[in-house]
Amino acid sequence: MDILEKQTAELCRAIADEIRQVSLLVEELARVLVDDEELALRHIHRLQAFDLVIQRAGESARVLDQLAAGVHSHQAIDTVCLEALQHRLRAATRPN
Repeated sequence: MDILEKQTAELCRAIADEIRQVSLLVEELARVLVDDEELALRHIHRLQAFDLVIQRAGESARVLDQLAAGVHSHQAIDTVCLEALQHRLRAATRPN
């Protein structure tokens, strides 16, 4: 692995860590909002979006970790559990 590849791998790991931190903040915010029972009942469908944000962030961070570890992009994408995200990532890696 040359210097550029090492730097790219470190950058992928750093971005994955940032995404995980954002996910934790979103999770904390969701908990605060759900603790307000009246608000939670009025906006249950909107609050479910927090869960999707957290899942997408986790999956994205995991893909970046795998890329940083040298896993081929197609293999990393194949491990994504969220089908819609997997399709978007596959589309992004298709040759034009």
